Amino acid sequence: MNNTPPATVPAAEAPAPLKSAPSRPEPRPGRTTGSRIGELVQRQGVLAVLLTVILIASFVYPTFASLDNARGVTVQASFLAIVALGMTLVIITGGIDLSVGSVFALGGVLAAWASQGGFFAALLVPLVVCGAIGLLNGLLIARANMAPFIVTLATLLAARGMLLAFTDEGATTYLVPKDSAFAELGQGSVWGFGYPILIALALFGAGGLLLQRTSFGQSLFAVGGSSDAATLMGLPVARTKILVYTLSGLLAGLAGALNAARLSSGVTIVGVGMELDAISAVVIGGTLLIGGAGSISGTLWGVLLLAVIQNLINQIGSLNSSYQSVVSGGFLIVVVVAQRYLARSRRTT
Repeated sequence: MNNTPPATVPAAEAPAPLKSAPSRPEPRPGRTTGSRIGELVQRQGVLAVLLTVILIASFVYPTFASLDNARGVTVQASFLAIVALGMTLVIITGGIDLSVGSVFALGGVLAAWASQGGFFAALLVPLVVCGAIGLLNGLLIARANMAPFIVTLATLLAARGMLLAFTDEGATTYLVPKDSAFAELGQGSVWGFGYPILIALALFGAGGLLLQRTSFGQSLFAVGGSSDAATLMGLPVARTKILVYTLSGLLAGLAGALNAARLSSGVTIVGVGMELDAISAVVIGGTLLIGGAGSISGTLWGVLLLAVIQNLINQIGSLNSSYQSVVSGGFLIVVVVAQRYLARSRRTT
């Protein structure tokens, strides 16, 4: 029996392991070109559409490009813009506010009623009442975990009921004193552009800074992306939701007060369907209905696009205002379909 140990190969002479062919480097995590283009289209696509419509309309209808027409379009759009600003913040968090149209009308009536007590009373009363309605929405949604659709639908009906009760079913119309400081707020102008336009632009500038340059703004995106994840990150989810609904109520009340100052009265029939116009403008502007993405500038372009469409319908003359709803609905369908396509393409890339 051979007890000789088996020969071993010296380490130096051991065959080297086979080297696999060099593989392609792993792509670095980050946004692809396709996703960047998709985000750009989502955020600024409505601006391109708006500019195209304005350019075509200016050639077809000479009066459209006049300065007086531009002033009329922008002052009409300023009230919806203020309401849509608050709606943008709500939708970014994944919520919805159906009460803004009724709150807008209630704010106008309260402002006209309180204007007998002076400028500050005319602003303070609607802001307090409408802000309280927004606060109630936020508390029920954030603390009681109720669905935003149900809560704001209930406050829509409640605010409209308060309006009718306050005006004896619309039989009483409160007037704003002529030549008062409050009336000047709605009817005065700088370089031909009314104060409501300047106020709306200032609010949008502040809203843009709030959304992009503050931790609160970043919290809105986080909450809209995933409330559970935002909670795990230590973000104040409930407080964030309460604040955005309160802001939405305040802005709707402010817009109503400015409209009352412009009309010199508290009109009871305004604001019907305004919540749908605001939602349309926000979504057309690129804010996702599911939350987590959106921009203040996009909402502004969306509001202006709807206002330009309405003005073009008036320019044509043979069409009535109901066609605006048809065109707005068509735009909304196209935008929502495009958003779904862009979101799907970003997931695949």
